Formats: sequence, structure tokens, C-alpha cells
Amino acid sequence: MTDLLRVLRTQHQDILSALGQHLSISLISLLIAAVIAIPLAIYLRRYRRVAGVVLQITGVMQTIPSLALLGFLIPFVGIGTLPAIIALVVYAVMPIFQNTYTGFTTIDPSLEEAASAFGLSRFHRLTRIELPLAMPLIVSGLRIAMVMIIGTATLAALIGAGGLGTYILLGIQNNDNSLLLIGAILSAVLALIFSALIQWLGKLSFRKIIYIFAAILVLFAGWGAYAVISRPAPTITIAGKLGSEPEILINMYKDLIQQDHPRQKVVLKRNFGTTTFLYKALKAGQIDIYPEFTGTVMESLVKVKNYGHDPQKIYRQGKTLLKQQDNLDYLSPMHYQNGYALVVSKAFAKKYHLKTIDDLKAVQNKVKAGFDLDFYQQKDGYPGVRKAYNLKFGKVSSMQSSLRYKAIASGEVNLVDGYTTDPQIQKYHLVALKDNRKFFPPYQGAPLVRNKTLKQHPGLKRSLNKLKGKITDKDMQKMNYQVTFQHQKAATVARNYLIKHGLLVK
Repeated sequence: MTDLLRVLRTQHQDILSALGQHLSISLISLLIAAVIAIPLAIYLRRYRRVAGVVLQITGVMQTIPSLALLGFLIPFVGIGTLPAIIALVVYAVMPIFQNTYTGFTTIDPSLEEAASAFGLSRFHRLTRIELPLAMPLIVSGLRIAMVMIIGTATLAALIGAGGLGTYILLGIQNNDNSLLLIGAILSAVLALIFSALIQWLGKLSFRKIIYIFAAILVLFAGWGAYAVISRPAPTITIAGKLGSEPEILINMYKDLIQQDHPRQKVVLKRNFGTTTFLYKALKAGQIDIYPEFTGTVMESLVKVKNYGHDPQKIYRQGKTLLKQQDNLDYLSPMHYQNGYALVVSKAFAKKYHLKTIDDLKAVQNKVKAGFDLDFYQQKDGYPGVRKAYNLKFGKVSSMQSSLRYKAIASGEVNLVDGYTTDPQIQKYHLVALKDNRKFFPPYQGAPLVRNKTLKQHPGLKRSLNKLKGKITDKDMQKMNYQVTFQHQKAATVARNYLIKHGLLVK
């Protein structure tokens, strides 16, 4: 509860912003889905075969994994709000269409006949008899769609659209229940509020519903027009993956660029979920820069095997291959490496004088290890370490990555895998053992930039290369700790580092 209150106190503005983003994405998606599904269902109520085909198509669309759909949309419509809304509309159309169609096709035919006998036109039959009778099912479809939209909209954070999903994803990644609760509780509250509002809407007359619906459409149309008119001048868009470290780096990039070019507009897109999404967005020109690590470049982007362990050689090879493959420029790397590490408790290290991975050999039968599922299986993880150092630990368990640090802090295990800049190392007073045989591949971070962006902004490369050889493992670990556990703003932490090391004028 203390952590939760501290997050609410220090990040209330960001939380309100995320809530507003989630709300706007959800409402716009519901309105678009309703505009598509309700008229279509009304039109097809007399064409049952066609309606059956449409139902099957919308049903199939709902089975498409949301992450796959978002990844597919990026090259066509970019990143941010638009692909998120498209994906949400795809998922929301089916329940609205199905319920609306069912509502109309289950009306007693004798009522239709009576209306015709009284001489009512088609329009009047629709507005005075059919719609009021079908309204309970239409409202039910809207409620189902809204709850589905609010839940699925949490994934919008993965493509830079923001929303409450940012807090849920960060909470899972950092094993931070306070962030997780903020995202989950606010999402649930939103779903309950809008479910109640839609239920109340269903009790109003058809005319009042039309008036309210039209007013909302006008409001959003005006908002959209204002956003287009007030859109800033051409910008440099910098994105980062999920977590505190990428957010710190992209804020450093922004500060360095704007110090040298004060009039340059820079937009930050933080907390993208995966390398794949970011790389697609970079190639498509939806973003201009993002920080990437040499190991990831070799493993995932240019897909080179057996690339060795020489940091400089790996960087040069990755830089050359990225240029040849996608005409991207990989600028100078920083000093620190966010690579794998074997981490032990401070008491265990002190008792057995452990400083390097080689030192574990003397106490390997006393080791109780807890490894992330991937590290436990992959060749550059535990299997490779065991072979390279000739180790055989007494007990090895696999577990979710978010649990392993809590396991070592509670004494359930005394060794885990981690990354050299993890803030949990500082929080739980752990020791990262030195990889004295240099088994783990290098993971140096550097800006990955579109060649076109560098040509449009000639001074950009010089600004970003000020970080060349800067930031130690301890520096980054400390900054990650300040953001993750002390809940300081990443922008503030980044700026303080740059000022302290003479890279930024105060």
C-alpha cells in the first residue's frame, strides 16, 4: 500500500494522462464499430444468407491474435493511436453486429404485419417498432464490445498509443504490484462505469439516443480537426522499448538534440513492447531513432550466428549489415553493456569469496539456482555457461523472470540470472559475478537511426555521438533504480546525468 500511494503521489499526472488516452481510444473504437455494425445488421436483417457470411467473417476476425494484428498494421498505418483503434474496431464489430442482427430477426412477425396494416412506412416501422424492441439486445452488444475494447486496449501501449496498459506491462516486467494494480484497477473501473452508462442509455427513447450519439460524434470530429490544425512542425520521433532504461536513453537523446538544435521538435514514444514492432516502425519511417543493443542486432535483426565475443568487432559487423540490409545507421555505442549476468546474494558471495563465475566451481554443490525459462534453455544461457565453465549446480529451478529476484531476496535460491544493469541488484543488495571467460555476448547500446533522418538533420549524428563511450554499468543500474523503485521521472534522471557529466548545460 505504501508503494501504491507513493506511485499515485509521484506519477498522478502521468496516470491521468494514461487514463485519458485509454478512454479516448476506447470511446472512438466503440463509436466506429457501432457506426459500422448497427447499420449493417439492420440492412442485412432481410438477407439472412449474407448476414450469416458476415457473422462468420467477423467471428474469424476475432480469432486473430491482437499482437499479430498490431504487428501487421504497423507497415501500413504506422504506430500510435490509429493501428490501435483499427485493431479494437475489428474485435468490437462482431458482438455489436451479432446482437443487433439477433434483436431484429427475433421480433414477432405479427407485429410487423400489424404495422404494415396500419400503413406505417419502412422508416417508421424501423424507428417506432423494430428499434425499440431490438434495443435491449443492441445495448447488450455494445456493453460486451466496450468491456472487450477496454481490456484489449491495454495492448495499445505496445505500439506507442499509451493508455493504462503501460502500467500493467511495466508492473509485470518489474514485478511491481503497485503499477500492476493501478493499470488493472483503473481498467476495471472504466469498464464498470461505461457498462453502467450504456445500460442507462438503453432506457432512453430512440430520439434521445440519436441526439446523444450525434453530439458525441460532433465532439470527436471537432477534437480531431483541432488536432490536425494544431499539429506541430516536422519532428524527430524517438522511441524506446518497455522499461526504465530505454526511457532514460530516449530522454537523453532528446536533451542532446535540443541543446544543439533548440528549435527542433522532438517527440518521444516510450514503452514499446517488442523489438519487432520498433524495427518495423523504424523501417517504415514511423519513427526516426531508437536505442538498440549489439547482441539483439546480431541475434534478431541481421540474424548472424557464431559472431564471437569481441564488442568492437560485433558492433562494426552489426553496423555494416544493418546498412546493407535496410539502409539504417548504427551510431557509436555507449560504454555499458546490458548483457546477461549470474547474480548471487551478498551473503553467499561474502561467505565463499565469490567474485567471478569461475569461483562458483568450488561451491557448485551448494548452489540453489533459479533461472528465467529462456535462460534455462537457450544455448547462450545456462546450458552454455555450464559447458564453458564446467559447472554443475546442486539444484536448478526454472521460473518466471519477474519472480526470480524475489526468490533470491527471500532466500529460496542463492543464484539467479539477470542483466548487468538491473535495478534489483541494487535494491536487494546482490552481486553480479564477473564473466571472466567472456562467455556472454556483448550487449552495447547505441542509437539506431534512419539514414534519411540523418540526411535531413545534418547535426543529429554529432549530438547523439556525445554519448559514445559514456555511462558505466553502475551508472545505468543506479539510474534504473531511481526510476523503477524511487519512482523518479525518467526525464529528470536522464537530465541530471547529462548535467553531472558535462554533456548538457544546466
